[in-house]
Amino acid sequence: MSDTAKHLELIQGIISRMAQVSFIIKGWTVTLVAGLLAFAVNSGSWYYGLLALLPTFVFWGLDAFYLRQERLFRYLYEKVRLGPTESGVPLYSIGTQSYSMKVVKSWSRILWAPTVIFFTM
Repeated sequence: MSDTAKHLELIQGIISRMAQVSFIIKGWTVTLVAGLLAFAVNSGSWYYGLLALLPTFVFWGLDAFYLRQERLFRYLYEKVRLGPTESGVPLYSIGTQSYSMKVVKSWSRILWAPTVIFFTM
């Protein structure tokens, strides 16, 4: 297996973990919010219903963060796929800082991406 193929495999593993973490965050959001809302209904207190907003906003931000990281690594994958001479990416480099603001939207803009906002609302 070539060095470029190994580099792509390394980046693909990172992308897979980012997608998995995003999926887990969504699962935890549903679980916590449903539990808090069920507790609010059983106790008759609107306070617990209001408290359900806290994990919603926290996990909304985390999901946007991981989605942005996943997009950064997808961009890196595409750069590495071209080869080290054409892309300028050093072999086995996984740094995304040099193009994080140029190519991928900021974290605050990803908060409003359809894949993030649809699940939150």
